Amino acid sequence: MAKSKRKWSDLSPQGKAGVVALVATHVVLVGVAHADLSKRPAAQIRGPKWVWRLLTGSNTGFTVAYLVWGRHRPVARGALPSGN
Repeated sequence: MAKSKRKWSDLSPQGKAGVVALVATHVVLVGVAHADLSKRPAAQIRGPKWVWRLLTGSNTGFTVAYLVWGRHRPVARGALPSGN
C-alpha cells in the first residue's frame, strides 16, 4: 500500500503554524547567512563562497553549519593569541 501525502488542508491550525514558523526561521537564517557572505572577505570563510551560497539556500542545517563553523572569526587588533 502506498502511503498518502498529507495536504495543507489536513493539518491542524497548530500544525500549520509550526510549518509557517519553520519556513520563516529558514528564510531569516538564509538571509543572515547570505548577507554575511556578501560582506565577509573570502579569506575569512572556510571554503568557496559559491558553495556556501548553494548549500545554505538548500537546507537549514547547512545554514547553521555556515554560521557556526564556516566563518573564521576576525581577530581584534592588539589582541593577544589565546592559549598562552
